[in-house]
Amino acid sequence: METSLLNRITIIPDVCNGKPTVRGMRITVETILQYLSAGDSVDDILKAYSFLEKEDIQACIAFALKTYPLPKMTSN
Repeated sequence: METSLLNRITIIPDVCNGKPTVRGMRITVETILQYLSAGDSVDDILKAYSFLEKEDIQACIAFALKTYPLPKMTSN
C-alpha cells in the first residue's frame, strides 16, 4: 500500500521549483504537512482543496516518514 501511496507524490523540476507535490499539481507535500501540524483535519484540507483525495493526504504523511526518518532512541 505504501508504494501506491508514494506514487501520488511527484517531483517535477518545473512545478513548484521541484518541491515534492501531490500528483503533479501545484500543492506541495510541505503545504499539506503544515496544515496538519497546525491542527487542521484531513476533512478540513479536503474541503479547502476539493481536487485532493484522502489518499493524497496519506501519501504526504508516508512521504515525510520515508524521507525524514525518525531518530533512533538511545538509552542512557
